[in-house]
Amino acid sequence: MSLLILALPPGPASPYAWATSADGQQLSAHGTASAELLPAAGRGVEVVAVLPAAQLSWHRVQLPRGVGPRSPRLRATLVGLLEDQLLDETEQLHFALGPDAGAGGQTWVAVCRRDGLLAHLRALDAAGRPVARIVPERSPEPGALQLDFIGEPERAQLLVAGGPDGGAQALPWSAGTLALLQARGGDALATAQVQAEPAVAALAEQVAGRPPTLQIPAQRLLQASATRWDLAQGELARTGAARASRQAGAAWRTFWHAPAWRAARWGLGLLLLVQIVGLNVAAWQTRGELAARRTQIDAALTQSFPQVKVVVDAPVQMARELASLRRDTGAASPRDLGPMLGTWAQHAGAEAVPAAFEYAPGELRVRGVQLSASALEQARRQLRPLGYRLDTDAQGAVLREGAAP
Repeated sequence: MSLLILALPPGPASPYAWATSADGQQLSAHGTASAELLPAAGRGVEVVAVLPAAQLSWHRVQLPRGVGPRSPRLRATLVGLLEDQLLDETEQLHFALGPDAGAGGQTWVAVCRRDGLLAHLRALDAAGRPVARIVPERSPEPGALQLDFIGEPERAQLLVAGGPDGGAQALPWSAGTLALLQARGGDALATAQVQAEPAVAALAEQVAGRPPTLQIPAQRLLQASATRWDLAQGELARTGAARASRQAGAAWRTFWHAPAWRAARWGLGLLLLVQIVGLNVAAWQTRGELAARRTQIDAALTQSFPQVKVVVDAPVQMARELASLRRDTGAASPRDLGPMLGTWAQHAGAEAVPAAFEYAPGELRVRGVQLSASALEQARRQLRPLGYRLDTDAQGAVLREGAAP
């Protein structure tokens, strides 16, 4: 499943920055377009919306026992826990829990304006690009401090994630931002992962004391799409089928392209290769056995009938030679009238008195005979080992030569 990743602008009428990826690891294309002119999002394409870091706030909460991600009391509980920390009315806000949230445990909560997010989702739905997943541009992650310098030198922004408290924050760059960053990160600033857009690379190098990793906005969108966070919760949640399809597609994409699964992919490839080689070896052995059996049959024909010089179809030629030998010696064949009449008389029973016989080579029709089910089954059991098959029709019974003994 490929990805169409969209950066949500401040308003639904603004153009969307977009990026595509076939494997979730490398960019395929990127650009900017209105909702109607975005790349197509048909079958096999997952649309991921990226919410800018400046539009999110992050809060660490302790969930009460019995209240988890699917609890009907979740929103009311979060409102009660966070109402003193929020500036907007809670009715206007959307809440989303972290991917590892559980009842009675601590978790991060993402909070954003609901009306703007809903407007984007409706606009994209109307344009035929329904969003399957909503992810934050940066999310709280444990581990090393991560700094992203973005924007233009006059209006630079700093995205901060990780570090000692593991939070995430979008800060406008100013004289006081560096002091705030040092107070937050401490010694972690020296080992921070620093990324920067080309326009603010010099600023990032000045702050970090080393050249940053250059990253264009589309690469940041691709990086954001790999997070386990999904803000499409509560009233914004996708259907169960869509969620299952997305998870299956993401799992397949991760297995097929992620470097961490390279060893497993090699193992699977080697296993398939061994299976293919094994099947080919077995087929080669089977072909050899069949060829040996054909050679034995051909040899039996030429040894039994030396006058046969060219073997085309050994069973047919052997049957033909046997029939010719019977004619020459006067021996009767099981297909002849005499043996078939004798077989009928011996196994049909005294009560089966025929009105007439019709004979064709290998087939004897007995008119006017009606056998009971038990008598028919008994006769069939007796005739089968002799190479005959007994059937019935509306006019009587039919004895045929050719049943496998």
